[in-house]
Amino acid sequence: MVRRIDVTGAGGVSLAAWEYGDPPKTGDKAGDKAGDKTGDRAQDELGENPPRPGVLLLHGLMGRASHWAPTARWLSERHRAVALDQRGHGRSEKPEQAAYTREAYVEDAEAAVEQLGLAPVVLIGHAMGALTAWQLAAKRPDLVRGLVICDMRASALGAASQREWESWFKAWPLPFATLADVRKWFGEDDPWVERPNPSRGEFYAEVMQESADGWRPVFDPEQMLTTRETWVYDAHWEELTQVRCPALVVRGLDGELGRAESQEMVRVLPHGQYAEVADAGHLVHYDQPDAWRAAIEPFLDGFTH
Repeated sequence: MVRRIDVTGAGGVSLAAWEYGDPPKTGDKAGDKAGDKTGDRAQDELGENPPRPGVLLLHGLMGRASHWAPTARWLSERHRAVALDQRGHGRSEKPEQAAYTREAYVEDAEAAVEQLGLAPVVLIGHAMGALTAWQLAAKRPDLVRGLVICDMRASALGAASQREWESWFKAWPLPFATLADVRKWFGEDDPWVERPNPSRGEFYAEVMQESADGWRPVFDPEQMLTTRETWVYDAHWEELTQVRCPALVVRGLDGELGRAESQEMVRVLPHGQYAEVADAGHLVHYDQPDAWRAAIEPFLDGFTH
């Protein structure tokens, strides 16, 4: 099962977190409140309900917590698995005047870890979510005991990259008449698609909602561009050097993170490890879910005690 838990992020933005698996057996609804010392925590201290190590899953730009559902379900067998809809995404708030800065995203993740009682947590992040994860690990080593970085570059991407994204958003044939049209465009017709990719089509179908005139994204493309421009012009190697916990860098062989850069990231990380997934592009956990699990599960096994 999955249940929603509300989190208050930076600047008071309301965030939706989703916990997978059976909820803690508290015997009292008060135990569900973020930060409550009673309920499941009291039972944990008595040894009646041994705590499961916390894992927080952070999606990438334009993603949503539900993209992590397959991963979160198998994680919930041995961990307390929570996926967060980050600000501007999924079911979380999307205020026009809110900050969509690196600091805001990191503070949101920090708030989720603290309010949900997940520390010391293992962070699993994809793309933008991976950057948020390692920046939080660098900022708050007391909260984070493990880190999985999935297909995110540490180098600066530059102005040309941002212009390409602006043009790409303008090319979307909005609104889509049906979800089948969404799947076909993002899986086959999108000029960024080199060969048919059904999992990519499914990924984008997950972030569409029906409106009066057809299917449109649950996010505001302008907010996505604003979010993205807060990291594309800068390199992020310095934060990697400040990550003190064990960290696993995972790349899809056909993804956006090249082998040379990923291995340099592993070298820079004080306790870095490396894994790669064959026949996977940028959406590693979506393209090859079984191989993704095989790549990260041995690393996660070190945090189950």
